[in-house]
Amino acid sequence: MFENLTERLSRTLKNVSGRGRLTDDNIKDTLREVRMALLEADVALPVVREFVKRVKERAVGTEVSKSLTPGQEFIKIVQAELEAVMGESNEDLNLASQPPAVILMAGLQGAGKTTSVGKLSKLLKERKKKKVLVVSADVYRPAAIKQLETLASDLGVDFFPSTPDQKPVQIAQDALAHAKLKFYDVLIVDTAGRLHVDGEMMEEIKDVHKAIDPVETLFVVDAMTGQDAANTAKAFDEALPLTGVILTKVDGDARGGAALSVRHLTGKPIKFLGVGEKTDALEPFHPDRVASRILGMGDVLSLIEDLERNVDKEKAEQLAKKFKEKKGFDLEDFRDQLQQMKKMGGMMGMLDKLPGMSQLPDNVKDQVDDKMFVQMEAIINSMTPGERERPDLIKGSRKKRIALGSGTQVQDVNRLLKQFTQMQKMMKKMQKGGMKGMMRNMKGMMPGGGMFGR
Repeated sequence: MFENLTERLSRTLKNVSGRGRLTDDNIKDTLREVRMALLEADVALPVVREFVKRVKERAVGTEVSKSLTPGQEFIKIVQAELEAVMGESNEDLNLASQPPAVILMAGLQGAGKTTSVGKLSKLLKERKKKKVLVVSADVYRPAAIKQLETLASDLGVDFFPSTPDQKPVQIAQDALAHAKLKFYDVLIVDTAGRLHVDGEMMEEIKDVHKAIDPVETLFVVDAMTGQDAANTAKAFDEALPLTGVILTKVDGDARGGAALSVRHLTGKPIKFLGVGEKTDALEPFHPDRVASRILGMGDVLSLIEDLERNVDKEKAEQLAKKFKEKKGFDLEDFRDQLQQMKKMGGMMGMLDKLPGMSQLPDNVKDQVDDKMFVQMEAIINSMTPGERERPDLIKGSRKKRIALGSGTQVQDVNRLLKQFTQMQKMMKKMQKGGMKGMMRNMKGMMPGGGMFGR
């Protein structure tokens, strides 16, 4: 998300960052570029106008002229205003009510509502330790109820059964009565979507809302529809007392117009971003971190949280113990590292959160292909335990056998062994020089520096 906007803004703001003095002229040129970048990112025109106006007011005011580094101060202003447009800080779900806290999900057909119900139930169960019940009041879409039931079963979340011949209001009321009886913390109600906003659908969802009085009414919208997403959210907000928005399919939206328009046009906060198809691909929305990513400064806090959530502590401790005992880093350890990386959204998902990654050339980004990690894992899986422990055993005939077993070519096996050797060297230097030694050697591991080069 924001790839094009990040590229444009990084280039534009680079021109102003080193200036010793900001004048009306160079601010005017920069703001024109910023305005064009936002419009190209499909940000709604009223939002762009207001944003540029506020940045200009602050930039030509005293706060920049008094600064020793006016260019950097200007970038800080742009960042602060980006945060303001998106809502300043993360707004969590309001679950501080008499249990069960009811969450009603609304939105158009195809926005990813049912999938978001599953993702949200998983997040509440695993991160907030809540006892969650889900129910589908979508009696129109074929197999909608079955879809949610299957999803709930996969996630280990309780599902309240319903049938297409029931009335949505009755389904919601029955589910609420059951949730109270069985002491659930949270009830999430999935509702029917339509292909467009229509009166009949609005009346029905209003009736459901009135019947169960939810503490959260979340509007689920597809980020790829750009500023249309914000306009649809506005139409829903006029009919329902929305408390927040979930932006889905963010990973497929390179522009980011919806994220920058929704708050301004509706007054409602974005609470979550759907960042992929996996059931754990739902992130709380932090405007400050997103603003930092837009400006190419990375999002190290989210990366740290990803690490804390996904890294297998036991395996990490075993590896640390191995290091202390001066035992080597083998292919089994290498495979563990690949699996941990996959859990965190792959290499590109991690790189996006690191500062300065927007400046990586396209040909380098193209080399970071997550399919390659799947292939590397398959190659290691085709080895015997002895070969994983002692890679120096792997010669001619063994390479052919491993390639055949993993559906790859001998040159793919050779490449993996070369990459492993580089990783092994880095780990040895890390043993000697600690974190500084590791950071020095990371450069060689980066795309173009050999590790992921083809």
